[in-house]
Amino acid sequence: MAITATLVKELRERTGLGMMECKKALVDTDGDIDTAIENLRKSGQAKAAKKAGRIAAEGLIVKAVSSDGETTALAEVNCETDFVTKADDFTGFARQVAQCVADNRPADLATLLAINLNGQKTVEETCNDLVAKIGENINVRRLAWYSSDGGSVGCYLHGARIGVLVDLQGGDIELARDIAMHIAAARPLYPDADAVPQSLLEKEREIFTAQAADSGKPEAIIEKMVEGRLKKYLAETTLVGQPFVKDPDVTVGKLLSQAGATVRGFVRLEVGEGIEKAVDDFVGEVMKQAKGDA
Repeated sequence: MAITATLVKELRERTGLGMMECKKALVDTDGDIDTAIENLRKSGQAKAAKKAGRIAAEGLIVKAVSSDGETTALAEVNCETDFVTKADDFTGFARQVAQCVADNRPADLATLLAINLNGQKTVEETCNDLVAKIGENINVRRLAWYSSDGGSVGCYLHGARIGVLVDLQGGDIELARDIAMHIAAARPLYPDADAVPQSLLEKEREIFTAQAADSGKPEAIIEKMVEGRLKKYLAETTLVGQPFVKDPDVTVGKLLSQAGATVRGFVRLEVGEGIEKAVDDFVGEVMKQAKGDA
């Protein structure tokens, strides 16, 4: 069967893949477009598996609001290079994923990946197809969502690399957004002292005690020094203990108290956080290439 330009065009429109790849797929199937699509999907899954081990530490944090306005969601979608984050295919997929989180409120990442995204394929299958099309490893890495449930959900995006959600009981949406902005800048680890694991506090106390013991001061003074350092540690790492970024004379805890509000939970996502990036050895690459050319 003759492989016409019209047939190639149709396959490109249905798969989003390049012209030469589509033409080859049609040649291999003697113009059977459905079989060509099936083979390309299988090929895409193989390519995705092959690229899965490559580091994807770039990407986007995307926000979405559910159709009923009750749920606000964030999704982190990663890729290998910053260049890809500007591609329409990638940004469109990231927005779709975030909207899927907002509308479906999945309990975890596995649940999200299994959701039907576009009436035909799951989130995971759509992601694999995008890997085949773009040629980079792409991951849906993290998700977060809060529903208002009688309170206020604040969201703050710092560009597309940092996103924060805050679930506030009491107060209003403006306060919730201010708290989200503070969290983006100050990086608190816990909402308050009660949320800090006791084992962590004991470890910090042990370290502070060992440091204070070197001072040679009496035991009673050392104890006060340790308590003072623990208090400072909690002020630095808990949301309510930190000075509010817009008014450092007031702690976040005092700001919340004045508004009759409490933070029920918060999530801070930063692109690539915790992923160990590969360090390019430019000199080594040049030397390797020079040896190869010699």
